[in-house]
Amino acid sequence: MRGGYNRDESEETSDVPETMTATATMTAAGPIVVTEAAASKINALLAEEQKIEAGLRVFVQGGGCSGFQYGLMIEEGAGDAEADKVFRSNGITLFVDPISIRYLSGAEVDFVDNLMGGGFTIKNPNAKSTCGCGQSFGA
Repeated sequence: MRGGYNRDESEETSDVPETMTATATMTAAGPIVVTEAAASKINALLAEEQKIEAGLRVFVQGGGCSGFQYGLMIEEGAGDAEADKVFRSNGITLFVDPISIRYLSGAEVDFVDNLMGGGFTIKNPNAKSTCGCGQSFGA
């Protein structure tokens, strides 16, 4: 996604919205929250790409200085109906694979725009350590 990507693993949390119906496996409550600022930016990017019906895949992969790094990407399909957790937060459909959900439960996706530029951040209460590179964490 455009706009850069930054992360911040602070302990901030917010109310988790009610789960909405989707085609893949549902969670009882959305484990990841998308802020209004992030939802607005995601909707603008989806409209620009003419992918209004798409959602956002949030994932964790091995790599970075601290062992794990975050990933965000547009998910155009229904995801993996047998494995993905699918839920909605602030009008955005989120897709999370079963391994990533273990590291992202309670996380918040936000969009910040400041003098240094704009970008998505993930505030993750599960991160035990972070790296100076700004894109990796340890759990």
